[in-house]
Amino acid sequence: MPRKALILVEGHTNSGPLYVQAAQRLGLYPITLAANPAQYDYLAEESIEAVSVDTDNFDALMHVCSELRATYDVAGITGFVGRDESLNVTVAKLCRHFDLPGPNPASIERCSDKFTQRQCLARAGVPVPAYRLAANAMEVETCAAEIGLPVILKPAEGSGSSGVRLCRDKDELAEHTTYLLGDAYIWRSSPKILVEEFAQGPFYEATTMENAVIADGAAVFDRPPHFVPCASAFPAPLTDEEHERIADVSLHCLRALGLGWGPANIELRWTKRGPVVIEVNARLPGWTVPRLIQLAYGVDIINEHIKLVIGDECDLRARHSHTSAARFLVPDRDGILDRIEGASRAATVPGVVEVRFYVEPETPIVRKGDDRDRIGHVIAASPDRARTEAILQRAVDLIDWPIIPLPTLGDRNSLGLLAWPH
Repeated sequence: MPRKALILVEGHTNSGPLYVQAAQRLGLYPITLAANPAQYDYLAEESIEAVSVDTDNFDALMHVCSELRATYDVAGITGFVGRDESLNVTVAKLCRHFDLPGPNPASIERCSDKFTQRQCLARAGVPVPAYRLAANAMEVETCAAEIGLPVILKPAEGSGSSGVRLCRDKDELAEHTTYLLGDAYIWRSSPKILVEEFAQGPFYEATTMENAVIADGAAVFDRPPHFVPCASAFPAPLTDEEHERIADVSLHCLRALGLGWGPANIELRWTKRGPVVIEVNARLPGWTVPRLIQLAYGVDIINEHIKLVIGDECDLRARHSHTSAARFLVPDRDGILDRIEGASRAATVPGVVEVRFYVEPETPIVRKGDDRDRIGHVIAASPDRARTEAILQRAVDLIDWPIIPLPTLGDRNSLGLLAWPH
């Protein structure tokens, strides 16, 4: 009898190992298809089978999957998003081609283009910021004038806040437009820039599976005009009525975009007119969120997602009600990470769940103004919100990770460091 396998398209530094472990717990044999498997350390460390293939090439992926089906009982296919959400569309099409459980490719494609997504949400009456689409500098300037400064400028396709910036005046607008339209920013196709009203207010996110809201959390961002997450907590500090409003808006998004299958992550700002939807991602959230949800609610969303992918029923019932939180370690300068001290002491603080650095000492640090700027995190959980925050603060205070600044441009060039994009 052939071995039951789960195909994972590409990998992920944080979520990848969790998917591999969950698959193995469910009795599945994980196989990763990646353009460069060597970039995911956990594959070699855990001796996970990996196949090198151009994941931008649908025909190549289809061919490899067909070959694997000759050897294994392929129960499901899922994947991870890199800097581009289009991989979600590819995975959905593979599921459809091989008659495996998965989302509607048309719905995923509609969601992956932020402008098309805005149009669908607006037509359905979902509250969204005012927005325009621009292809050149003149159009950007005109759109910003129509909406009114400040505005958010971002690529219509992409993920991880890459290329996203708050433009507070005409100089910042021109500067970031030049960056997006120049050689430094890489587009998969012709440039499409979303010019968007800056929705001001606390940031929240809702995680859904099928047609149910599993969890909602809050996040804080570091150093405008960029959007680098520096803290996250579940559940969000909201009243019962506010939780309900976010749930209602989130489910409205799913209906508007046709996302009735699988996971989704809805990002919102609570403005003067209530919750306004910033973005809908047709996938599970990454980084620490799956772990935070499990700690806060007792629901392993990765495990439940895999069960859906292989055609089993998922169980989304909350097992308990705690508060979990993460603090991200974000450098305030470019330079060299000199050393890491105190991490082991921080990990022994009661209530601390994990202390992790993504880089080693003596690593060059070049901030990019997006989620790649985070170099580590601390996670804590307890039955009480104030207690969880106190635990986090105590742990973070124990860790020392100085960044030695580079004194001259010559030093930067000698290390091959690139300037921080605007």
